[in-house]
Amino acid sequence: MILGRVKPLDAILATAEKKSLHRSLGAIQLMLFGIGCIIGTGIFVLTSVGAQKAGPGLMLAFAIAGAVCIVAALCYAEIASMIPVAGSAYTYSYATMGEFLAWTVGWALIMEYAIAAAAVSVGWSGYFTGTILNEFLGFQLPQFLAAGPLAFGGEEGGLINLPAMVIALLVTGLLIVGTSESAKLNAVLVAIKVTALTAFIALTLTSPAFDAERFNPFLPAGIFGGWGSGVGAVGAAATMFFAYVGFDAVSTAAEETKNPQRNVPIGLVGSLLFCTVFYILVAAGAIGTIGGQPIMDAVGFPLEAGSTELARQCAMPEYAAALVCSDEALAHVLRQIGFSGIGNMLGIAAFLALPSVILVLLFGQTRIFFVMSRDGLLPERLSRVHPKFKTPHIVTAITGTAVAVAAAFFPVGRLADISNAGTLYAFLMVAVAVMMLRRTDPKRLRSFRVPAIVIIGPLTIAGCIFLFLNLPVGAMLFLPIWSAIGLVIYFLYSRRQSHLGRGIVEVHESEIQDINPAIPGVDDLDRK
Repeated sequence: MILGRVKPLDAILATAEKKSLHRSLGAIQLMLFGIGCIIGTGIFVLTSVGAQKAGPGLMLAFAIAGAVCIVAALCYAEIASMIPVAGSAYTYSYATMGEFLAWTVGWALIMEYAIAAAAVSVGWSGYFTGTILNEFLGFQLPQFLAAGPLAFGGEEGGLINLPAMVIALLVTGLLIVGTSESAKLNAVLVAIKVTALTAFIALTLTSPAFDAERFNPFLPAGIFGGWGSGVGAVGAAATMFFAYVGFDAVSTAAEETKNPQRNVPIGLVGSLLFCTVFYILVAAGAIGTIGGQPIMDAVGFPLEAGSTELARQCAMPEYAAALVCSDEALAHVLRQIGFSGIGNMLGIAAFLALPSVILVLLFGQTRIFFVMSRDGLLPERLSRVHPKFKTPHIVTAITGTAVAVAAAFFPVGRLADISNAGTLYAFLMVAVAVMMLRRTDPKRLRSFRVPAIVIIGPLTIAGCIFLFLNLPVGAMLFLPIWSAIGLVIYFLYSRRQSHLGRGIVEVHESEIQDINPAIPGVDDLDRK
């Protein structure tokens, strides 16, 4: 049977049971950890994209996306506390729904991590060209080198996003040679991000330029912009979902948490609620000071973010200062209201912090590759370890090249939407896995149990489907097309080579720790 190959949960847990984790984390520590993991690229970069989709309704979009994340986070917490091993949703699916569906999840995660890394690379490029080159060095990078043709339609815009491609390749090179990311440096970068956003909120909400009239109309494209349009408050929520992903890092800490039944939900929900309020205040400050109304087409519908026509409109003098036209939205806002120095400092904060996000995403992608290849579903030579650097150089080079190409030619908004499609599918499958395990293995030890699973589980599934159906059509279609390619590989190669299918049941996940173990926080998917 196609759904008959289920990897024994006891075999998966064998490695984890060899390690005894000290329970030391409290609710506040978990909450602070979650805040650091969540705040990232989405709020620094996608604010302008969200405003073009929803106008001031971006504030509502953050609330919608945050609500879906809260119910998904609870499901993640239960299953992560049961199966505290590498592989994320892929491993969870393998232990509950079998190899075939696990393959689809793993294949989607491979795409998700890579596309997310490309989106962060493009976001970094905007701050590099706007703050570092323009403001500090007084150098204007030619437009044909600052934006890809698929971002602006070729003739109106650029040829290639050179900075985005270069940063992706540089980070790939760092991963191959095994350069580690310091945990202390990570903490400093988190502090820089939170401080920068706090300063932004304080300066914009108290600025004389703040005018409540800028919020009218609040929903210029309505709540629902229309199926497949990707606009309106819900369409913007589907994009801004990118700004929340990372909370799953909190769920993986369940095994190290004191009183997890109490502290895990406080840490998860608390961090998500804090970030939701934080994001709404950032959106309010940006829109209230310089406005955030979308640029409309001839029939009064928001132009597509990253489209040729939007680029043409943004090139006109009357839109030069518009929020929706900026590649470095938050720094741009501060410059417009007379805080150029602080705006530049915020731009530097993003410039410094975002490369570490790319590194974590690329590392996470190689982790999924590694687990799948060790299960026999992908060729093991893809994860061959370099004799000198002790890293999976082949798969890292392949992934990094693909990320660099995507970053060179696509805009950040489209990349985020495609990444969100894969993330939403993975979250949906986690919710299904939690409900299945409640029925098939009810006596299994759970450090944390989702309250009212009969409500939370279906809500997570419905929320993920809801946001997926409000992505732009191109992003929705990308996932099934990518999945179809994956199915061809599965039936032509993976199903025959599968270790489980050949009767080989081993636990390989612990070996992952031998690959570049100096990089901490690889589960802290700070991709936003």
